Amino acid sequence: MALQILFNLIIAFMWMFLEEQYQFSTFFSGYLVGILLLFLLRRFIPDAFYLKRVFKVIRLILLFVKELILSNFNILKHVYKPKFNVKPGIFALPTELKSQWEITLLANLISLTPGTLTIAVSHDYSHLYIHAMDIPDVEKEIRSIKDTFEKAILEVTR
Repeated sequence: MALQILFNLIIAFMWMFLEEQYQFSTFFSGYLVGILLLFLLRRFIPDAFYLKRVFKVIRLILLFVKELILSNFNILKHVYKPKFNVKPGIFALPTELKSQWEITLLANLISLTPGTLTIAVSHDYSHLYIHAMDIPDVEKEIRSIKDTFEKAILEVTR
């Protein structure tokens, strides 16, 4: 992926120098030409086309923003109830993520979402221990995290 971005930047600079116009618009049009060239020549480049991964990263960011907003409303709903009725608890989340970077990203996304906090990671990196403010159904919480954050992280990193 980094090689493709470098090629794309080189093509954009070459385009700008060939046009002899040193403006952002010329650089941007050269960048678009580079994207087109890399897309057309993608079978000769060893890695997958890098814009696919860029779109997946953007999708992960948008997913996090959505979950952040939804969990904020959920916390707000609990706070403004006249009777504070929550069932806090700690549960173990089994994960399919293997690298430390993926596990750290998942732990941080969980901790940054209000109402949940990653407490620890098991020694064999197969489970994350999570404290949640309100967990009426543990299996539903596990399925929710695996279907959203873990799935999106797997799409980005693999």
